[in-house]
Amino acid sequence: MTQAANTAHQTHPVIATLTRGNYVESWHRGSVYVATSDHHEVLTLGSTHSRMYPRSANKPLQAVGMLRAGAKLDNENLALSAGSHRGEAQHIDQVTALLESVGLSPNSLACPAALPANENARDAWVRSGRGAEPIAMGCSGKHAAMLATCVANAWPTSGYLSPVHPLQVALRDTVERLAGEPVGELTTDGCGAPIFPISLAGLARGFSRLVDAELGTDERAVADAMRLYPELVEGSDGDDSRMMAKVEGLLCKYGADGVQAAAIAGVGAVAFKVDDGGLRTNVPVLAAALAQLGVKVPAEFFTVDVLGGGAPVGSISASF
Repeated sequence: MTQAANTAHQTHPVIATLTRGNYVESWHRGSVYVATSDHHEVLTLGSTHSRMYPRSANKPLQAVGMLRAGAKLDNENLALSAGSHRGEAQHIDQVTALLESVGLSPNSLACPAALPANENARDAWVRSGRGAEPIAMGCSGKHAAMLATCVANAWPTSGYLSPVHPLQVALRDTVERLAGEPVGELTTDGCGAPIFPISLAGLARGFSRLVDAELGTDERAVADAMRLYPELVEGSDGDDSRMMAKVEGLLCKYGADGVQAAAIAGVGAVAFKVDDGGLRTNVPVLAAALAQLGVKVPAEFFTVDVLGGGAPVGSISASF
């Protein structure tokens, strides 16, 4: 991180607080961008026009790039490719079927080995005698779709994560087009794929373009698939899945290290980054940001309980 970035980081406002009892125990600083569908900025806090790493919040934009490159992905596989699954049986089965449909196996996946993130799925996985495997990693859906895109174009499946591979060049071009800005210097995500850094404003623009696109376009196909199958985007215990199921028309996707993006057609889009990289504030901050656009969000999403001895003794909420 540059010195300028470090200095900017120190000026970011508090966007969420955690209270325990009658005291504020933790403050979370960050940047928040909220704009209407016609690009009127409703709320800008912190650094909203400088580049950051969207992490997995970029996946819906990358999924558009895979369709544009000729990948044949039905709604279930499209939702999975744009998501960060929790390793439940439905996710493992879907990834396996996608790979088999293009003549590949889980051995082709280049993402790191992991155990399922869902607690029940992880327990069942371990009891069955299985250890960490690439297919259980939360990004294996994206990786399977990347491989399917390579097969559709007769591109080599080996080295598909290289930034100069035709796949990644195509995905970079799509992210830039949707974000409306050039990406910054690339680095590597936790799953091994290149990260395309853009601004929060660019990320929000990209999500708006997905939900506001015409029927029949690749952008709209990704948005509709994710909203039709939210359980494949994350899982039964996933916040993105819960919010898309309960907030009408919502498209949302989190990214590691405190990133979140969301949009609703004809309403607007949100993107934010929590400086400390934690995800515990994402739901209440997203709820508050959507409320800035007049979206009706169920009350359950505005706070997260803080527990003491197993009982609620405080809460996490947004500060704007």
